[in-house]
Amino acid sequence: MSISASQRDRAESFRTAFEDALKDDGRFSGAFRHDKPDGSTLATRWQSAENPHVWFEIAVRPLIPQVRVGILTDDRWKSEDFEEKIEESGDTMSEFVEMGFEEAGLEWLDPPVEHYREDMKYFYFATAFEPARIEELGSEAVRTKARQMFDGYYHAFGPFLG
Repeated sequence: MSISASQRDRAESFRTAFEDALKDDGRFSGAFRHDKPDGSTLATRWQSAENPHVWFEIAVRPLIPQVRVGILTDDRWKSEDFEEKIEESGDTMSEFVEMGFEEAGLEWLDPPVEHYREDMKYFYFATAFEPARIEELGSEAVRTKARQMFDGYYHAFGPFLG
């Protein structure tokens, strides 16, 4: 199943706003799109300026609809390092990300955190939320929450990028 032109337009508007807002952000050395060919996931990844093997991502899954934010790496050892930092903190993955969200101004108790591997290449930590309708991608509330999540992931994992 592929997405409609209307769904794609809403997702494009949403992520273009993020790309524009982050284009001169010194935390990143560049951004690129990483979309699934069927349009089911439309993702933008920002490469960490500190570590070229780490990216922060915001993805729209228009058919659900869902917004997913996270951090990924193609370096198995960096993924294990992130896991160790979480364990050393004494927090669960959810609590670790929750504290990053709080630093970014988002109060979300016990956010779901998925930790998985994609395409046998990338190791992910990600959190998603589902707006009621794809049209909500244009709302200030959804855009603010997604930006706070993005910044929250940076607050949580940023000190450990090197």
